[in-house]
Amino acid sequence: MSILPQIIFLLIFIVAGYFLYKRISFLRRAIMLGKKSGRTDNPGERWKTMGLVAFGQKKMFKRIVPAIFHLFLYVGFIIINIEILEFVIDGLFGQHRYFAPFTGTWYMVALNIFEFLAFGSLVASVIFLIRRNIIKLRRFTARELIGWPKLDANLILFAEITLMTAILVMNATDQALADKGYSHYVQIDGLFFSSMIKPLFIDMGATTLFYIERVAWWLHIIGILGFAIYITYSKHLHIFLAFPNTYYSNLKPKGEMRNMEEVTNEVNMMLGIQTENAPEPPAEIARFGAKDVNDLSWVNVMNAFACTECGRCTDQCPANITGKKLSPRKIMMDTRDRAEEVAMSLEKGGKGLEDGKSLYGDYITKEEINACTSCNACVEACPVNIDPLAIILEMRRYVAMEESGTPPQWNAMFQNMETSFSPWKFAPSDRFNWADKLKEDNQS
Repeated sequence: MSILPQIIFLLIFIVAGYFLYKRISFLRRAIMLGKKSGRTDNPGERWKTMGLVAFGQKKMFKRIVPAIFHLFLYVGFIIINIEILEFVIDGLFGQHRYFAPFTGTWYMVALNIFEFLAFGSLVASVIFLIRRNIIKLRRFTARELIGWPKLDANLILFAEITLMTAILVMNATDQALADKGYSHYVQIDGLFFSSMIKPLFIDMGATTLFYIERVAWWLHIIGILGFAIYITYSKHLHIFLAFPNTYYSNLKPKGEMRNMEEVTNEVNMMLGIQTENAPEPPAEIARFGAKDVNDLSWVNVMNAFACTECGRCTDQCPANITGKKLSPRKIMMDTRDRAEEVAMSLEKGGKGLEDGKSLYGDYITKEEINACTSCNACVEACPVNIDPLAIILEMRRYVAMEESGTPPQWNAMFQNMETSFSPWKFAPSDRFNWADKLKEDNQS
């Protein structure tokens, strides 16, 4: 028996592993361009959040119909890929259905589960293609999705259809060969979905069936390895990053803004207040807010790489709904693109962050960040707890504190907050005058 197939399989496996390792290392460097996050508190609550939101798909089920189809893709990806272990053993050692003799009836049960999920994933992929390309839902036709993002989404869905079809064809031709008495092929009775398409192959010759089965087998395993590499360049990286992303979710009350430690320490020093465990003054003057990706936390950058580009954030954004330029999805896509650009430049020995460009200004405009109402709708809508608002607030802090570039009406509000402790220009002692007027109206 020739060992050439095993050698080819081993080489493909090693090459795929090498490229996957290189890309993962690059992504790690890109994410770690950000600063420390400090989100190591409440590990129990964080595990619970990851279990409910990432594993349990809790927020997806706010829209029940797409959630059910997405569940097929999600569970299918996790469960069906368990079969890769057998593929690897078969490929390396020249076996065929290695686990079948040891597991008996359970093997048939497992294959039926795999086929059910494969069929469900195939149907779901077709439905999602229709939603994107025929029905054309509003959130899938936005300007930030023109070009590569749209193609990327379609490529993944076509790849999913191809891989799931390969599983069903492989099983059907495998059983057709077993029916013809070829001992290399294990007879497995009761495979529901593949038995439905087996009549298409039953009258074919053994040689033809063998080649179809082998093509389907190789197509599936090479497709899975290629898929694993491709998604690291794709929005579908959320398949993996959804789990750490939800673990490092912001657990603070919704809408609570982070105090800037640098400002707090400066104010305390001016007022002569001693600060416990005050940090040493930095070697360089700290930048207030965020101008570029290195001013954000690494969790903010990871949020960008975990973005699914589903557009639920933009779909719920009141600024976007009323025609403003702001799109929370675009904020995350721009952050990811800038982080990749900087990391790629550094990898090639380029200027990196000193390339004359920045996230604010070259990717995201002042008009976009000023349109944000800080309502938190985007964060609430995101199925994997991505936080575009955190990035917007940091960039607005930069505009306000480094550029003094806020709109005039905002400056008036800031002054009123400083002198009158409210956005409106009246004395604090007059704060409840409106209630007195209400009392008078009730008495009359």
